[in-house]
Amino acid sequence: MAFTWGMRRLRGASKKKVAPVMSWSESTSEPEIAIPPEFQCPISIDLMKDPVIISTGITYDRTSIEKWIDSGNNTCPVTNTVLTTFDQIPNHTIRKMIQGWCVEIGSSLIERIPTPRVPLLPCEVYEICRKLSSATRRGDYEKCEEIIWRITKLEKESEKNRKCIIENGVALALCDCFEKFSGDEKVTAILGKILSLLTWMVPIGWEGLITLAAASSFRCIAGFLKSKDDDTARENAAFLLKEILSLEEPQVHAFAEENGVAAAFLELIGDSVSSSATRSSLTAISQMVLHKPEIASAFLEIGLVNQTVEMIIDGENSVCEKALAVLDAVCDTSEGIEEVRRNALVMPLLVKKILKVSEQATRSSVSVILKLCRTGEASSAVEEAVRLGAFQKMFLVLQVGYGEDTKEKATELLKMMNTQMKLMSDDVDSSVEFKHLKKPF
Repeated sequence: MAFTWGMRRLRGASKKKVAPVMSWSESTSEPEIAIPPEFQCPISIDLMKDPVIISTGITYDRTSIEKWIDSGNNTCPVTNTVLTTFDQIPNHTIRKMIQGWCVEIGSSLIERIPTPRVPLLPCEVYEICRKLSSATRRGDYEKCEEIIWRITKLEKESEKNRKCIIENGVALALCDCFEKFSGDEKVTAILGKILSLLTWMVPIGWEGLITLAAASSFRCIAGFLKSKDDDTARENAAFLLKEILSLEEPQVHAFAEENGVAAAFLELIGDSVSSSATRSSLTAISQMVLHKPEIASAFLEIGLVNQTVEMIIDGENSVCEKALAVLDAVCDTSEGIEEVRRNALVMPLLVKKILKVSEQATRSSVSVILKLCRTGEASSAVEEAVRLGAFQKMFLVLQVGYGEDTKEKATELLKMMNTQMKLMSDDVDSSVEFKHLKKPF
């Protein structure tokens, strides 16, 4: 109690009043309630819901002091003393007094403060990992299931718990567990739960991804991706396969071909399960084509270009960005360029999306236009780009600046289009002036 009365002196014994928003006629029905200063957090001046004591002996609301520390502060807000430790000890005495006061007041303006749960500590997470790893080595499925459900419960309790779980090695233990039981069809439910947990533990880390990239694990995740009755599992599988494919390991891409994930990704996009699932699938497709260009033919046969164009037309900006990256990757192959060229909507969309979606989308659009203008029916592609206003857009790209590579591509396109515009003098006014544009140098 010495602290609480000390805090009262620090704040001049001020009391925060809580008053409802009500009409004049109602304002006299319930008096204003003054919160005792010893129950107020020194930072927020609000009623403390989870009072904790820090190393200086001062009590704060847990949320407020955590925000203070997370902002980079290492001193006590009241005393300005450097903290010797960031540990926070629950102040049960003050909490019980606050709860008793809430009950005593009995007002609709004051909600009774529930007993908060103590956040996880790193040592507790280490113990969870140890038990899970031990059960995994023994092949004790039931014990693993028990621990996994406990992890699920703990992460739902608070954001702090989730952060503690992520930072203390749970992901790797879950990956090991997944690989251990990935060949057992009887435990599909718990394997699906592991996938769900792993999706918010990114970055999982190289060691964990390598474990998931093992043949049995990859086959199991691909099975979830191709499942028809659980869209959540499909979405989780797409997300993790995207992470695994980022390893660029040859055997990973070989497993992808063997397990038919190309068609599964396109089917997931076509089913419009969620924006997240679509983004993951598009990113994974880009990774597969860039790593192994010859696989592009398999994607083209099942309608990749038309489906990607639909995503550019109808998708939100984040989806559109990924779809443009897919077109860019596909255009690294001769088959891909021809397929893209045959779609009449591609060039108008590419020109339209420049400077409209994101920096990465602009880079991809400029890259695809250049690839179309360099090969095959180059003159017709350049002419179409000019008619659609790409000449002006390239000037703007040079002004804004999207990296040296994109500037070089834009400069090359400007030279091509300038030459083409002279040939099109009867149809295009080649005397168009761009005085409003600043020089890019």
